[in-house]
Amino acid sequence: MQKFLAKVKIVFSDKILRKRIFFVLLALVIFRLLASIPIPGIDTVELNRFLSNNQFFGILNIFSGGGLSNLSIIMLGVGPYITSSIIMQVLTIMIPKLKALYQEEGEAGRKKFTQYSRVIAVPLAAIQGFGLLTLLARQNILGTLTGFSMASNLILIIAGSMLLMWIGELMSEFGIGNGVSLIIFAGIIANIPSEVSQLIFSFDVSQIPLFLIFFVAGILIIAGVVVVTEAERPIPVTYAKQVRGNKMFGGGSTYLPLRVNQAGVIPIIFALSILLFPQMIGNVLANSSHAWVLSISHGLLAFSQGTWLYTLLYFIFVFLFTYFYTAITFDPESLATNLQKNGAFIPGVRPGASTSAYISKVLNRITLLGAVFLGVIAILPLIARSITGITAIALGGTALLIVVSVVLDLIKKVDAQISMREY
Repeated sequence: MQKFLAKVKIVFSDKILRKRIFFVLLALVIFRLLASIPIPGIDTVELNRFLSNNQFFGILNIFSGGGLSNLSIIMLGVGPYITSSIIMQVLTIMIPKLKALYQEEGEAGRKKFTQYSRVIAVPLAAIQGFGLLTLLARQNILGTLTGFSMASNLILIIAGSMLLMWIGELMSEFGIGNGVSLIIFAGIIANIPSEVSQLIFSFDVSQIPLFLIFFVAGILIIAGVVVVTEAERPIPVTYAKQVRGNKMFGGGSTYLPLRVNQAGVIPIIFALSILLFPQMIGNVLANSSHAWVLSISHGLLAFSQGTWLYTLLYFIFVFLFTYFYTAITFDPESLATNLQKNGAFIPGVRPGASTSAYISKVLNRITLLGAVFLGVIAILPLIARSITGITAIALGGTALLIVVSVVLDLIKKVDAQISMREY
């Protein structure tokens, strides 16, 4: 505790650190103000009825930073930018020049890569915004949208999404931590008071043992997320001694850290994108006048309401996408080549192809643990709801993983800034 208070004192006594923290807080205040400005023509009664039992929009509301719950001008949030970043990372597999730009051309290459992500985010925001507005109009939440009102609302929410993306990048540059992650984090935290108030209003004395179980389970889950998120598998690396002139260089030893949760929260986002698609189609078909279309709609919506088949498919998709995304972002062959070029080797393993195969073997083993962990975390709210009937999104899933990951990353960034100023 004393060490923590000492760090807090350093943070607020250092002028530069204090400015960075206040900049982040100011940006988050602006974000929450934007999230409270609704687009015109909303029927609030229909909106509340629609959102109360709609899991699809509940998940989308997480990634919009809470802007979707009242159909604000930033209802799309940073979702289009996240989607464009994922698309760009997937394209690095198919386009070697893009992979070289991202991995080999340093800071300038990464800036170009980010710029391409920004450009792709605009048409993605247009597509998502048009689909969202059309769906809301069919649910009588926005009324009848004429060509002008559709165009004006679409321009408004596209501009809001791009503004939020810009605010996030400013937070990354002039603040502390990743700005986009902090925006999603703030949206999740902002929803906690309303969820707690709903639990208080619907409180029943007979549910006290259940709430205690949820509390203990929540503590254990958070501890598990921290342990697995921080877990690493070190691979020892030795640098060969080199003689240059009359001097000898190298000969040191270090280790290569392989993270157990290499993919982060991305596999859950991928899985949700697929599994929420049937519910999107079901919502679109729900207003049809044909009986067979309505039966398809009811079947799709019933599937998406947390059935055991849905839960099983959710776990399988998260598991598979963890391996897929790890393969995209981590290249053992490139790593083995770089080690060989720098005169480094893994003790007991030949340089080159053997090193690449060894790293792949270790990575596959630890990714198995990470994939199972992500799958379990993702389906915990569904299991809890099916057993108790209480929606417990805060106990697991994407929201919990994002909150814990952002807090851990923020602590690391603050510690790094403090260490840099101490030296």
